[in-house]
Amino acid sequence: MSSDADHDVCGMSLAIDVIGGKWKMHLMWVLGGGPQRFGQIRRLLDGVSEKVLAENLRHLEAHGVVRREIFPEIPPRVEYSLTPLGETLRLALAPLEVWGDAHRRVLTGPVAAG
Repeated sequence: MSSDADHDVCGMSLAIDVIGGKWKMHLMWVLGGGPQRFGQIRRLLDGVSEKVLAENLRHLEAHGVVRREIFPEIPPRVEYSLTPLGETLRLALAPLEVWGDAHRRVLTGPVAAG
């Protein structure tokens, strides 16, 4: 049974809570290519610090869109991947990429930049 507080939060607010910030959507795209180790993700996301990457991965994991799997090897291997829920979110974000590509010149032109 849902509470009255559940009705006060719209779906957009919930989605933004999950993917908001500079790096989370980028993480979703990187992980959409398949499981990745922390170092691989960091190399693919040029400019993200270890601390910020770890925080964002934990946040996405806590929301159930990213899975962290530890393999019992020496040294232990950890891989991150999208969960089925995360894959649905990544697919929902796809139109944003299409929109950005379609309007790249306008968005990166002199008026937008300055």
